Amino acid sequence: MPEELNAQTVREWGERYSNWGRWGDDDRLGTLNFITRERVLAACSIPTAGRVISCALPFHPPPVGASPGGEGLSIPLPCATQWDALARVSYDGKMYNGREVAALSLDGAPESQVDPGRGGVIGRGVLLDLPRFTRQPWLENGTRIRPVDLDACAEAFGVTVEPGDTVLVRTGMMARCIERQSWEGYFGGPAPGLSALCARWIYEREIAAIATDTWGVEVRPYETPDCSQPLHLIAVRNMGLLIGEVFDLEALADACAEDQRYEFLFTAASLPTSGSASAPLNPLAIK
Repeated sequence: MPEELNAQTVREWGERYSNWGRWGDDDRLGTLNFITRERVLAACSIPTAGRVISCALPFHPPPVGASPGGEGLSIPLPCATQWDALARVSYDGKMYNGREVAALSLDGAPESQVDPGRGGVIGRGVLLDLPRFTRQPWLENGTRIRPVDLDACAEAFGVTVEPGDTVLVRTGMMARCIERQSWEGYFGGPAPGLSALCARWIYEREIAAIATDTWGVEVRPYETPDCSQPLHLIAVRNMGLLIGEVFDLEALADACAEDQRYEFLFTAASLPTSGSASAPLNPLAIK
């Protein structure tokens, strides 16, 4: 597997790790299909203490204004803890499962909904706490999290990533911002994050969703000189992976360190929005 990545690599891996047609030509759920009823029931047996922990950053939307049509309200949504809709990423005029980008609309079309099933995400969650594993307060900007790092972290904390899991990856970036009382660079600046090398790791483990405490999940600056967001292009557009951003994992990390259990029942349902590429949510971990 090459260390030097480019747009051609993204195309090749996109084809290699594609789930197009896996659940039918009309599928709009992508990797959420890995969360079967049996896995939901199994996840419900995980909690033993009844402790509920929110992973949401407080939502402070800008002032609300009337929509152009004069009905309802209009709020910019990509400004808080959120899921990315599968319609958010495309190239060559195609998004997940081969759908035409032209199919996007503001009329409630499933392609433009963050959660077309409206059932949200509920199942087994796993926390991979990289800073605690590496014994540092946070990962430095530009740190590439590779598959070997994820596996080593999981092994160290005695947890196994299983099919249908939602994997939460803590980098400590949010903790750094809070400690320094500054969000400068958080939104769109250099950041630690997942390497595009993780695409195979995610695909082979049949992960349902992945989220981090950063603005864009993957490492910044991007690893590809000729395209942006290489992991998003592979995972969202081709794999159909649900990606979560701006998750506050500090309280959960402390709770997992306290009881030494890095698995939990996880639930996160977005608002039933349409015509949007993201929506705010309140992810909950139940231990």
